[in-house]
Amino acid sequence: MAKIRLADALVKILEKEGTKFIFGHPGEQILPFYQALQNSSIKHILTRHEQGAAHAADGYARSSFQPGVCVASAGPGALNLVMGVATAYKDSIPLLVITGDVSFQFKGENVFQDMDINAVFEPITLQSHLVKKPEEGIKLLKMAILTLKTGKTGPIHLNIPRDVLQVEVDQSLLDETVELNLPNDWSNFKQAEKLLENSKKPLILAGAGVLWAHAVNDLRVIAEKHQIPVATSYPARGVISEDHPLSMGLLGLRGTKAANFAGRNSDLVLALGCRLSERTLKGLGDVPIIQVNLDEKVLKGSVNIQADVKKFLEKIRKTPPKNTDKWLEELSKHPKTHKIRTNFKGTPLKPQRAIKEILEGKNDSILVNDAGSHTTWVNLLIKALEPSSLIFSGGLGPMGYGIPASVGVSLARPDKKVVVVVGDGGFQMTLQELATITELDLPIVICLINNRSLGIIRQWQELYYGAPFQVELDNPDFVKLANAYHIQAKRVDSPGDILPAVRDALKLNKPVLIEVIVDENEDIPLPE
Repeated sequence: MAKIRLADALVKILEKEGTKFIFGHPGEQILPFYQALQNSSIKHILTRHEQGAAHAADGYARSSFQPGVCVASAGPGALNLVMGVATAYKDSIPLLVITGDVSFQFKGENVFQDMDINAVFEPITLQSHLVKKPEEGIKLLKMAILTLKTGKTGPIHLNIPRDVLQVEVDQSLLDETVELNLPNDWSNFKQAEKLLENSKKPLILAGAGVLWAHAVNDLRVIAEKHQIPVATSYPARGVISEDHPLSMGLLGLRGTKAANFAGRNSDLVLALGCRLSERTLKGLGDVPIIQVNLDEKVLKGSVNIQADVKKFLEKIRKTPPKNTDKWLEELSKHPKTHKIRTNFKGTPLKPQRAIKEILEGKNDSILVNDAGSHTTWVNLLIKALEPSSLIFSGGLGPMGYGIPASVGVSLARPDKKVVVVVGDGGFQMTLQELATITELDLPIVICLINNRSLGIIRQWQELYYGAPFQVELDNPDFVKLANAYHIQAKRVDSPGDILPAVRDALKLNKPVLIEVIVDENEDIPLPE
């Protein structure tokens, strides 16, 4: 029987499963895997930091609706992945995380770069495995891929010692199949049907689970067929176009008045593929909730169904509520957009004016949003018209997400341009990935909002602690910095200049950085 090294076997399995990209950074203990990648059809994306690899894989997953894959070596390499993996975990993003480790015989001996990596990853992954035998590694990889494609989503981590990667196994193991028994509980389905049949004011609350279940079209068909209004959680914005008559927009913290009125005045909420976070619950009243989710841990509705969202929608399709005409008429009296003044004409440039011009200039580009004060302006002003047209981390919200995530987004959607909105603070946390963007010549336009400070932290300090402290930033020349990475760049600071700058940059079909100087003293509106 022909033999194959575990490292080669893993790559062949990933190829067979349709993996197109792996994001990573090589190191000593993962080198057998990298050797196997050299002759693979899978393209390796060399990020300049392992955190960038995890964020890029995350962005790829959010835009392709397929698992992202990231790779790092032992010790420092694996630990550098932690921020990105935790980000994906908080947003239930399907990531396959592979780390190399010191040889198995030295595990726990405190040799060079030996750490209990699995103990670090266990709280931020669905599963974290130390692979002890090559046969085990093959089975675990197949199970991980099957789980990420059909089951509960989130990161799964395989930690593989270097010597195990080099052990040979029978090639026939590659053809063996694995089975995944997904836990389902339909015992409350009849009760859910009855509640829907008697509902006069139903509301669908769609979460990102609709995306991972590939149920976007099913959701829209049912909403239109039964004329049920739809609100969304943060990561699901665009699941139904926010221009659609049945769309109420975002529900909860920073939600629209229409969505929050619907959530507080409906007589039944169908919460599909969302975890009902504390932010979302702010938009809901004391109302019966049918919650559908594969993750039993997040079920907290009045009627809980542990199941795939797509299968639930297929089963509930023929169950209409009462006539909803009066309900929709009532909802039509409430605005679906936020009233934000943006028509400032003077300088210093107001950030909300800058964001408005960026959104107008981006056309149908995908927008990747980093964390900072600009995040609020984007969320209040944008209208998400397509699924995953707005990419950002809502659960953890790390600064520095945007630049590396845009790499994955651009590779996942070569048919789209990508616009990143990032603050001067967040930009400087992962700016080294400009080198990755340049190397791949990706059509990414980076709109760097420069207020020379950590603006939202300054605002909180002034509000609760009397005065700002350690939030002013002595920034470099960002235009020259971008040029050093061979990226075209320009600086704008006046109303009316940002819109044409963004449009012109997108026409180039190349990486471009636009530094936008804004009023450093402008506060964001605080949530109710």
